[in-house]
Amino acid sequence: MGEIVIDADHVIKKFGQETVLQNVCLKVEKGTICGIIGRNGSGKTVLFKCICGLLQIDGGTIRADRSRIGTIIEEPGFLKQYSGKRNLELLAAMSGREHCSIEEILELVCLGSAGRKKVGKYSMGMKQRLGIAQAIMENQSILILDEPMNGLDNKGVEEIRELFLTLKEQGRTILLASHNRDDIEILCDEVYEMDRGILKKR
Repeated sequence: MGEIVIDADHVIKKFGQETVLQNVCLKVEKGTICGIIGRNGSGKTVLFKCICGLLQIDGGTIRADRSRIGTIIEEPGFLKQYSGKRNLELLAAMSGREHCSIEEILELVCLGSAGRKKVGKYSMGMKQRLGIAQAIMENQSILILDEPMNGLDNKGVEEIRELFLTLKEQGRTILLASHNRDDIEILCDEVYEMDRGILKKR
């Protein structure tokens, strides 16, 4: 086994009396794509938020370099009155980190000239592409993507799958959740299934 860049060990997360993550164990190897499938409410998004540090866990440990994580969790939130390009510029300035050329990133996610359009006029698929652009623009080595294909048409899905495979070839690590079993079969080196907070390897 290669270098482990995400290591969740017997993670427990509770909301009140409800246990939404039950002793979850997950190891993700550098340079691989790991997929998690499961129904809505199964705990996938909660797990992703815990890995990113957005939620505190109630038991177990999580080891991951959060400074190297790019993420899409739930619908990306952007300022509707600004263009896609301007949104990315503002986010880059706020983070203070080095980032790729915004124009190049927009081309990578097939937004191109649409980057000059106000986000308020974007379709759901375009917002999703912009969210992916945000996740990768700082050359983050770990990408945690919750339903990254939401709102994309068939052509868009194919384009983003190709992008993810290219990122994997560059040595990036991707953890993704998807309802689409084709995404999982085409992209993933390892697959886990989550049901009622219990994670099992397929």
